[in-house]
Amino acid sequence: MTHDAPDIDAGEHDRGARDLVLITGMSGAGRTEAVHTFEDLGYFCIDNLPPALIGQMVALTTLPGSHVHRIAVACDVRGGEFFDDLIGALDELERAGHSFRILFLTADDRTLVRRFKETRRRHPLAEVGSVAEGIAAERRTVEAIKERADLIIDTSGLRPPELRAHIRESFVTAGREDQLNVSIMSFGFKYGVPIDADIVMDVRFLPNPHYSDRLRPKTGLDRPVRSFVLDKPETGTFLDRWFPLVEFLLPNYLSEGKTHLTVALGCTGGMHRSVALAERTADHIRSLGFSVTVSHRDIGKDRGQ
Repeated sequence: MTHDAPDIDAGEHDRGARDLVLITGMSGAGRTEAVHTFEDLGYFCIDNLPPALIGQMVALTTLPGSHVHRIAVACDVRGGEFFDDLIGALDELERAGHSFRILFLTADDRTLVRRFKETRRRHPLAEVGSVAEGIAAERRTVEAIKERADLIIDTSGLRPPELRAHIRESFVTAGREDQLNVSIMSFGFKYGVPIDADIVMDVRFLPNPHYSDRLRPKTGLDRPVRSFVLDKPETGTFLDRWFPLVEFLLPNYLSEGKTHLTVALGCTGGMHRSVALAERTADHIRSLGFSVTVSHRDIGKDRGQ
């Protein structure tokens, strides 16, 4: 004898999953690391679930006696033709009154190709063509779901611990609308602007330590470089204007319901000025009472690290 899966209806929502996160994005962008992070946060995790089954899985958590209130589901193009059902499955959840958040992971093409070569894995859409062709096809496939994402994380320059910290800061306050988690990132314009940044500040107008033979090998994390950058009169004038702008923006983003904000500061190579100012900005935002994480996407690239 078979039993039909329980129907999803809005009336059951109060007993159902209070926090549902969909993990998706580009293959090789950190999905496995993300799933492990949510497991550590106490989420009930399912990897590679066909989208058509998401509704049934959520409905099961609404049954009396269920203690599953936080769920993370990973769906990507490994599901083949089933992945095409994802948009429809999400629309059905919304119609039933079930809220959810979408975490979209991505990375630049060069990083994805390198990761596939290092792991010697086949791209799921590159059965015949090259890895690069598979990546291009996947970007077209996931574009629609990317447009609906609540949080996009570009993992190109992130180490696994930095990605885990980013996710923890973004989702540890699940369901809370009274907190704003801020991610501060330094980057180099020569390597591209971070696609997941909400605010981008160009600091290339400041004096550049790169032209000092003594300072060039160091980074903005080293005291001599930080002193060079922060002690300049131009930097003091900039911070006198930058900090009041930040103090104005953060509470207004919070009042509009935003729970995560990414602020990116960029210089030419992402090694000196942007690093020092990202750290200084993070210190100031912490002093305002906000939760802050810092990452330096391109800090070692100019010296081959």
